[in-house]
Amino acid sequence: MSLRKSSPGVGKGFSATSVGGGGHGGAKKMSFSSASHSGAASVGSRSLYSLGGHKRISIPTGSHAVGGSVRSFGVDGAKLFGAGGDRGFPTCPPGGIQQVTINKSLLEPLNLEIDPSISKVRTEEREQIKSLNNKFASFIDKVRFLEQQNQVLETKWRYLQQQELKTGGKRNTIEPLIENYINGLRRIVDNLTNGKTRLDGDLKQMQEVVEDYKKKYETEIKKRTTAENNFVVLKKDVDAAYMKKVDMESKVDSLTSEIEFLRSVFEAQMAELQSHMLDTSVILSMDNNRQLNLNGLMAEVKAQYEDIANMSKQEAEREFANKFQKLKEVAGQHGDSLKHTKNEISDLNRQIQRLKVEIDSVKKQIASLQRAIAEAEDRGELALKDARKKLADLEAALQKAKEEMARQLKDYQELMNLKLGLDVEIATYRSLLEVEESRMSGEIQDAVSISVVNTAHNPSPGGSSGQSYGQGAGGQSFGGSRSQSHTSKATFSTTKKTFY
Repeated sequence: MSLRKSSPGVGKGFSATSVGGGGHGGAKKMSFSSASHSGAASVGSRSLYSLGGHKRISIPTGSHAVGGSVRSFGVDGAKLFGAGGDRGFPTCPPGGIQQVTINKSLLEPLNLEIDPSISKVRTEEREQIKSLNNKFASFIDKVRFLEQQNQVLETKWRYLQQQELKTGGKRNTIEPLIENYINGLRRIVDNLTNGKTRLDGDLKQMQEVVEDYKKKYETEIKKRTTAENNFVVLKKDVDAAYMKKVDMESKVDSLTSEIEFLRSVFEAQMAELQSHMLDTSVILSMDNNRQLNLNGLMAEVKAQYEDIANMSKQEAEREFANKFQKLKEVAGQHGDSLKHTKNEISDLNRQIQRLKVEIDSVKKQIASLQRAIAEAEDRGELALKDARKKLADLEAALQKAKEEMARQLKDYQELMNLKLGLDVEIATYRSLLEVEESRMSGEIQDAVSISVVNTAHNPSPGGSSGQSYGQGAGGQSFGGSRSQSHTSKATFSTTKKTFY
């Protein structure tokens, strides 16, 4: 009979073996061992009774327990293995069971030293088991999470397959949408390219118009320069003519004053002559002896003086008329030249006004052309910038769409790879779980190897040895008994299951 009990806090192990011997006697062996994590000692006792009245008692002492398992060694009349449940039969010498003798040296406690590293090793083993349990729990959680992810991926995969079946096995709907978007962007780019070409043509046309206006402006500038030069020359001529006019006017004034002076002189002379003629007194000596014709003489003298006065008057008038005619001719010449100069001045003024008007109109045209050129350049620059901006935006949108498509393809590939990896991992975990469930259910036993080495010194016919061991979850317990005739040593090794 074998009894075994262990607990995490205080572990006690009980093992007992009862064996019936042959002949008229019976043997009974009982072993009690106790062990705890704190290192409590254990005591084993074995008794053998014979029906013939012979008795032999062996009491081993000095056993030591460490951890939660027990391994005890004893020497008795029977050789027993309590842990495996094996039974041994006592070796009886000829003549029946001998008398039991007690070796007092066996009553003395054994000096068994405890290795201080054993407690540390056992503590490390407990911590390792705890960490393995935690890892196994996290492993179970991870398996559940991966199973959920697998369910989600399988649902998505079935949904995609259903969508493909609904669309009649056509390509994915995302790709046509992306292609339509790309085609729309390409059409916009083509429209912008055509608009850019049209704007380039308009820009070239405007540049040609600007060049034409520039040429016209340069021609007008040249004309203006020529007109200004002509104006300077004409101004010099006008100044010379004006000086001549002023000189002529001064001469006319001087001649007019001279004519007035001569006229006044002439009138004074005429008045003087007339006064001389009126104041002239003729003294005649008359011969009274003779009769003179005074009336005839007076008439003759009067006629003579009138002739002389008329001749003087005519001569003065002729001279005055000649001088006046000359002055008149000179004045007429100066008047003609003055009129000609005035006409020229008026013509020059008209030309100057016309040139000023033309210059103002040309300036206005130049200003309007410059404004038109600036506005055209601004509009062209704005249109070009807008076109470039739209082109850059479209290129960026196209690149973004390509990157988005590449990212979606990459995500799809990663999801497929993740699904395959999860399938493989889930299959591996499922197989490990099945193996673990099989092991826990008892279908697969843990690998335990037991090796026993016995060394005997001075064997005796009546010597026997008894061995028993127990294994718990936290450690091992050792106990032993020693006889003078026989010594037995046993080593046990247990391999632990490692979870990956």
